[in-house]
Amino acid sequence: MSIQLFKAKYEVEECLAEIRECLEVGWTGLGFKTVKFEEAWKAYTGLPYAHYLNSSTEGLYMAVDILKNEYRWNDDDEIITTPITFVSTNHAILKSHLKPVFADVDDTMCMTPESVKAHITDRTRAVMYVGIGGNMGHYYEIVKICEENNLKLILDAAHMSGTRYNGEIPGHEAEVIIYSYQAVKNLPTADSGMICFKSGKLDEIVRKKAWLGINKDTYARSADSGNYKWKYDCEYVGEKAHGNSVMASIALVQLKYLDRDNAYRRQLAKWYTDKLSKYPDKIKLVRIEEGCESSHHLFQIMIENRDELLTTLNAAGISPGVHYISNINYRMYDYARGTCPYADYVSDHVLSLPMHMYLTFDDVNRICDVIIKFVNRK
Repeated sequence: MSIQLFKAKYEVEECLAEIRECLEVGWTGLGFKTVKFEEAWKAYTGLPYAHYLNSSTEGLYMAVDILKNEYRWNDDDEIITTPITFVSTNHAILKSHLKPVFADVDDTMCMTPESVKAHITDRTRAVMYVGIGGNMGHYYEIVKICEENNLKLILDAAHMSGTRYNGEIPGHEAEVIIYSYQAVKNLPTADSGMICFKSGKLDEIVRKKAWLGINKDTYARSADSGNYKWKYDCEYVGEKAHGNSVMASIALVQLKYLDRDNAYRRQLAKWYTDKLSKYPDKIKLVRIEEGCESSHHLFQIMIENRDELLTTLNAAGISPGVHYISNINYRMYDYARGTCPYADYVSDHVLSLPMHMYLTFDDVNRICDVIIKFVNRK
């Protein structure tokens, strides 16, 4: 039987009941369930603001755009970022006509403080920090660097739903945090995301910009009992980026089980680690910083002959993945070639092993046995 890289597990009957309520009420768009999920997410994370969007990619785009406009950054000002991420992270910087400056990573898969400090110039305005696979890496050291250099911190937390540090949800220090609830994430919907600004003013702006710049959304107008509820102003040239109540219905259910599911992911990671850590000279595991309780969206290894192993696993009915090829390899970022040697190494050697709620102990053993046989072949 084949083993998939990702396979979302839904609480189907509960999700259908929440969606049914939307259909019976006759409201599937912005509001109703989206408002309820925003409140639930704020209660879960302790963050002061949260706005539900149709994707985390839109959240990244809007976060950079709003910060640039509000803090009067110029075109070609710089944001320090990582090359080991999905391209939406760095496309968000380019789309706002800013320059991604790439800091190298280490065996946590996250940016190193030393590399971040080395890339600060008088044009640096922010750091885009990515918690790959749910890992914290050197997050709190990066927070300190940002504070010391008056830089804004953007936290791309697409993999971090449920990640904790010493029992607390991280991110309160960031100017803005963006979460993903895409189809294969730890809290899955078909696709959606959340943008959480530290500032109430910026939260108000994103709510308008996510609805084409209109200053009174359709849900607010439908609840207005006055004679002029159809009237609104358009303050910005915005996007149609808000989430809808069908996706929020799924999210409300899945949030109830997020910690339970993440606990099982940590068990899967332990099973992988127990077997693969016996071969440290042939299989490198991603290092989790002390105090970090990772969401374990990914379980990654570094290995020689990665592509050959990938083919071998496929032949055994196992589907691994690669997270990620260094973004510097893509044409729009190739100006940075040669600047991040460890990221180049990661790009050629990293492999993501299956990680989802349907995996069993036997599945993990089967995957590990194929890998161990591969690395011990003569």
